[in-house]
Amino acid sequence: MSVPPTILVFDSGLGGLTVLREIVRARPDAHYVYVADDAFFPYGHHGEDQIIARVVPLIGELIAAHRPDLVVIACNTASTLVMSHLRERYEVPFVGTVPAIKPACAGSTTRRVSVLGTRGTVKREYTRALIRDFAQGCEVTLVGSADLAALAEAALSGEDVSDDLIAAELAPCFVGAGASTAMRTDTIVLACTHYPLLMDRLVKLAPWPVAWIDPAPAIARRVADLLKGPGRRADHAGAEIVFTSRKPHTLSEALMPFFGGRIPA
Repeated sequence: MSVPPTILVFDSGLGGLTVLREIVRARPDAHYVYVADDAFFPYGHHGEDQIIARVVPLIGELIAAHRPDLVVIACNTASTLVMSHLRERYEVPFVGTVPAIKPACAGSTTRRVSVLGTRGTVKREYTRALIRDFAQGCEVTLVGSADLAALAEAALSGEDVSDDLIAAELAPCFVGAGASTAMRTDTIVLACTHYPLLMDRLVKLAPWPVAWIDPAPAIARRVADLLKGPGRRADHAGAEIVFTSRKPHTLSEALMPFFGGRIPA
């Protein structure tokens, strides 16, 4: 019996679970280590140099401890800052997460696209370069949310998060209210992996229907391409979750669907 590959998925918190879920579907045979850097969450409250100084050595420690075959940085903020540093320093393959502006603009009919991310992600030059390179004539509205990632984590933890709080974060994404359908935003890029945790609420609270672009399926395809191999389920493949704060958690049942039904150790 072949040894399953180990895939390490890293995020500032629990948002990367939306990426993990798609990767598990693509590679059910793998052993998964999910790391939530909750001791430093949210990354949007820290400067760029602080995030680089935090994440780069931390990933090195995690590689040494878990010996992954591949590492996924399931965080837009971290990916736009640290990927080049990680690839220079460590030999393991890395897959990052960046705003899916190219496919969003390619698929937009009205040519009005919004990018919903953390304030750090939307102000970053990396994001603006993606718009310059791939907007394809679309009008792209950047919307920086201060609180939506934290609201998503709270909802996953079972806390009551009001519709009004979520709707307030969404409102700037919808450009063209009062105009004809052909002049309205028709596509929203979810540029934070936390946001799909609220997908049902986002769809419900949208003032009109739009296409929501979640990068997780594309990330999973990239992981599968890099690992190759059969991708068959292995009975001895397992799952672990690590919180950098080392705080006890009671989320095992809530997390099982993201791990393909496994209970993370």
